[in-house]
Amino acid sequence: MRELQYDAVVVGAGPAGSIAARTLAGKGVKTLVLDKRQEIGTPKRCAEAINGRGLRRVGLEPDPRWAVQKINGSVLYAPGGKALKLVFDDRLGYILERKIFEKYLAADAINLGAKYMVKTLATGVIKEDGRVVGVEADFMGEEYRIMSRLVIAADGVDSMIAKSAGLKTVNSLSDYHSGFQYEMAGLKIDGENLLHIFFGDDNAPKGYVWIFPKGNGVGNVGIGILGKLSAPGRKAQFYLDRFIESRPEIFSGASPIEVNSGGIPVGSAVECLVADGLMLVGDAAHQVNPIHGGGISMAMHAAKIAGEVGAKALSEGDVSRERLFEYDTLWRAGDGVKAQKLLKLRSFMEKLDSTDLDTLADILESDEITRIVEGDYGLMAKKIIRKAPSILPLAKKFLI
Repeated sequence: MRELQYDAVVVGAGPAGSIAARTLAGKGVKTLVLDKRQEIGTPKRCAEAINGRGLRRVGLEPDPRWAVQKINGSVLYAPGGKALKLVFDDRLGYILERKIFEKYLAADAINLGAKYMVKTLATGVIKEDGRVVGVEADFMGEEYRIMSRLVIAADGVDSMIAKSAGLKTVNSLSDYHSGFQYEMAGLKIDGENLLHIFFGDDNAPKGYVWIFPKGNGVGNVGIGILGKLSAPGRKAQFYLDRFIESRPEIFSGASPIEVNSGGIPVGSAVECLVADGLMLVGDAAHQVNPIHGGGISMAMHAAKIAGEVGAKALSEGDVSRERLFEYDTLWRAGDGVKAQKLLKLRSFMEKLDSTDLDTLADILESDEITRIVEGDYGLMAKKIIRKAPSILPLAKKFLI
C-alpha cells in the first residue's frame, strides 16, 4: 500500500470539487483531488444550465468554449397548454458544455498548484480518535492511504465519504426525483435563448419536462418526476418518450446523441455540513435548488466558502468540527435561506393537480411568477385569496 501526505484532499472533481481545490490551492494549501472517473466531465449529470451570477460569484467569466448558449428567460407551459414567457433584460444565463467546463475548472485548480488523480476510487475515510485524518483509495488496483489534515467530500448525492465518516446524508424518498435526459440534435425550437419547461402530471408526475437549447438545433431534453411515483413500466424514461412522441412539431426530425439518468436530490441540505476534519459540498451535502434540482451554482459557491474556511482553519492548526462549522453557518445564512423558501414552494406545488396548475397560470402574470420564485409568497397568497380560493388551504399550509 502506498502512502501519501497532503494538507487537504478533495474527493470528487465536479464543479464543487474543483472550485474547492482551486480555492485551497490558491491560498497555498497542498491539495489533492481524487475522482473515480477516467475522464473528468463525463458522464454528464445535469441539464447544464447556470445563471451568470452563479459564475461571477466564484470568479468566473463565461467562456464560449464551455458557455455555449446564452439564455435570457424561460417559457413555462401549463398542463392545458398556456405558455407564460419570462424574459429578463438584466439577467443572463448560459447552457454549458459541461464536459469542457469541468476540465476547465480542473485545469484552473492544477495551474494554481492542486494535484489530480483520476480513475481513483476513494473507498472510505481514515479516522484517528474519531477525527477524519485522510482517505483510503484504489487507483487501478493499487491501494493508497492518503493522509490529510482536511478532507472535502464532493463525491455526489450518494457520497461514500460522508457515509464512511458516519454522517447522515440520506433524504426520504419524497425528497428525490428520478431523472432521465437525452441530448438531442435536430430539434425545432422557437427561441433558443429561452428555457422551455412543461408542467402537468400527464407530462411528468409531480415534476416537469425541460428543453434546454444548446444552439443549432441541439438541446438537453429531460424529465424529473417524484421518485416514489416511479414504477415498473412508468419510469421517467416512459414519460419522456411519451412526451417526445406527442410533439412531432419539435421532435420529428430529432435523434438522441447522448443519454443520461440518475437520482436528483430536491430536499434540504444535510443536517450538518462538517465533522472533525471533514466538510461536505455540492450534491454530497444536498445543496441543490429544491424546485428543479439544479445545483451547479449553489454547489460552486458552497465550495468556495468551504475552501476559504478550510484554508483559514488549516493555517490556524484547527480543523475541529467547531472551527469548520463557520462554513455551515455562512452557507445556511445565504443560499440556505433561499433553499428553505424554495422547499416550501416545492411542497406546495407537489400538492396541486393539473387543474390547479392551470388556474395559477391563468391568475399569475409572468413578472409575478418571478417574484414568487424569489420568495414573495405574500403575493401568491393575495392572488389566490382573490381569484383561486379553492387553493387557499394548501397555500396556508405550505407558504403562509
